[in-house]
Order: sequence, then structure tokens, then C-alpha cells
Amino acid sequence: MGKKAKTIKKHVEKQEEKVSFSPSQVKKFVDEVKVEFTKIVWPDKKTTVTLTGVVIAFSILASIYLGSVDLLLGKLIDSILR
Repeated sequence: MGKKAKTIKKHVEKQEEKVSFSPSQVKKFVDEVKVEFTKIVWPDKKTTVTLTGVVIAFSILASIYLGSVDLLLGKLIDSILR
């Protein structure tokens, strides 16, 4: 076995050791998740309501546009096929 193959084998063995699901690893993961959750910055209520309104208005406008295009193209194809 060459030097490079031995290095790769050691690296793989180290990775396998890190993947173990021991209780201490799970606790460490949960603690890290808690720390990350403290870093989240949530928007205030006014921003949330405003952005929700924008999304709803855009959805309504998009549905009206797509519905009218569908209706017009359907009538156009219907008139061509007659």
C-alpha cells in the first residue's frame, strides 16, 4: 500500500469516528442548535403583516393575469379549430 493510500485510509477512519451517534455527540449537536437559534433575528409584527399582504396581492394579480391569458388563448385556439 502506498503512502497516499495510507493517508486516505487514515482520513476515512477519522471521518467514520466523527460520524458516531453517541449520546455526547447528540447533546453537542443539540447545544449547537440552541446557540444558532439565539442568533435568529425575527421580523416585527408590522413587517410580517406588510410582507404577507404583498405576497397575497401579488398572488391575486398573478392568478388574474394567468387566468385571463389562459381564457384568451383557449378562445383563440377554439376559434382556429372551428
